[in-house]
Amino acid sequence: MAMKIRLARGGSKKRPHYSIVASDSRMPRDGRFIEKLGTYNPLLPKDSEDRVKMNMERVQYWLSQGAQPTDRIARMLEAAGVREKATRANMKKAEPGDKAKKRAEEKAAKSAQASEAAAAPAEEAPAAEEAASE
Repeated sequence: MAMKIRLARGGSKKRPHYSIVASDSRMPRDGRFIEKLGTYNPLLPKDSEDRVKMNMERVQYWLSQGAQPTDRIARMLEAAGVREKATRANMKKAEPGDKAKKRAEEKAAKSAQASEAAAAPAEEAPAAEEAASE
């Protein structure tokens, strides 16, 4: 059985409250779970003690049994000092999309043409002066 430690959503519309649960990965997010391990209230300030509450002994037990924490739970465990900090590198996050790249290329091409057009009359003017003086 593939176990996960994850968040189960509760609360009303636009007022979320999450339970940290150990469940089978095949069960729905808010569905059947094996054990409730804690709570998470994202509406509280980040420095509040009540924002994340976990029973660390049971979390350690489920981790030792092979349960995999979700990304958000892994971050909470890293903040609590239970897990070592994993390196996360999303190199494509700061990269612009395809349309933005295409617009930038078109803008660069237009500016290059404009600079060439501006430079061409400036080069012809001294040549015209030399021809006139001869």
